[in-house]
Amino acid sequence: MNQEAKEPFNIMAFPAGPICNLNCEYCYYLDKTKYYPETSSFKMDYRLLEEFTRQYIEAQPGPVVSFGWQGGEPTLRGLDFFRKALKLQQKYLPPGWKAENNLQTNALMLDEEWCRFLKENNFLVGVSIDGPAPLHDKYRRDKEGNPTHKRVVDGIKLLQKYRVDFNILCVVHQQNCKHPLKVYNHFRELGADFIQFIPIVEKSGEKSREEGKKGKGIIGKHSVKPKDYGHFLISVFDEWLKRGYGEVYIQTFEEAVRAWAGYQAGLCVFSETCGRAMVMEHNGDLYSCDHFVYPEYKLGNIRETPILEMVNSKAQREFGLKKLKSLSSECLNCEVNYICHGGCPKNRIYDEQGKGKNYLCPGYKMFFRYIDPYMKEIASTIKKGLSPVLIKKRLLRLHKDIWNVGRNDPCPCGSGKKYKRCCLNLK
Repeated sequence: MNQEAKEPFNIMAFPAGPICNLNCEYCYYLDKTKYYPETSSFKMDYRLLEEFTRQYIEAQPGPVVSFGWQGGEPTLRGLDFFRKALKLQQKYLPPGWKAENNLQTNALMLDEEWCRFLKENNFLVGVSIDGPAPLHDKYRRDKEGNPTHKRVVDGIKLLQKYRVDFNILCVVHQQNCKHPLKVYNHFRELGADFIQFIPIVEKSGEKSREEGKKGKGIIGKHSVKPKDYGHFLISVFDEWLKRGYGEVYIQTFEEAVRAWAGYQAGLCVFSETCGRAMVMEHNGDLYSCDHFVYPEYKLGNIRETPILEMVNSKAQREFGLKKLKSLSSECLNCEVNYICHGGCPKNRIYDEQGKGKNYLCPGYKMFFRYIDPYMKEIASTIKKGLSPVLIKKRLLRLHKDIWNVGRNDPCPCGSGKKYKRCCLNLK
């Protein structure tokens, strides 16, 4: 395949496999050790690291190659591993190309040496934190059951001390979803300017596991309720308009701007199809997606089959297309499908015909309908070349008009409830 024919894709590498120093209640990855019963060490070895680096770079169109390190907890593999990774990147990068590195961590292992390394090598660090201490520590505890919030914040402060670029990855679950402003304002107080809100949807039972399989599945206890998630996003959006627009990047909101402006989604969750973001385990096994690390979604092993061959395989193409093909007719005809596209397949509930509808659908509809006038205003004003300051002033005037309602009037969020019974309680 010539260079021009190559299309970009991403592989998240798990240098320590599913091993982690936390025991988060809602984690879907800790039990992946069961697929490797003969494995005593989940450390990726240097020979595999070199093979991955060489193949991954050769398979990319360039000139920028993005390496993502995740887990489990990737810092458990140790700093020397990442020093070796950077040397191998330089060894195999063609002249004029460059590598970018992203690390997702719980921040507990970060110290001065780690932060110096991350800064010197321009890593972008994603830190997992679910809000202020009572909300974060509800589910994110260590192996001994101890709270972790303070240690995470200490890690963030170290990143800030060394001016390491970082963003926040917040899992929205059935506890913190009830306190949207506490969560958002906590992140602002920590100095975050890039936030990802990731709704958790647990589905238990063998029938609910596989994409496209029949059966409704059982929604787990940590899952955020659909309309609670809608209210969460609306409340954060309102606060962001007043204190954050132009200063804070919130991934879901930015994806909405792209959709209303007529651009393709930048995030696989809101794309029409998927399949360009895979995951590689510690031993070289490549899977279709980190949410589908099951035997039936294993594409092969990079020691036996070239990465590019697996990325472009029929199995992976079908996996990506199934996101669209398995979408219910209700979703296909939905007024907000052009932004949602049925969300992530892992969050769908399937009928007897194998057609799926996103569990979070009612919440997404509430949110996308609510932000529609704002998105139209943002899209039109950006095209006019107005400054963020002027755009914000126009948005705040629009916000005042929309929320100029009485206590007994229908809530502007579109829930069908009276304002006093709905979003008034969240403000």
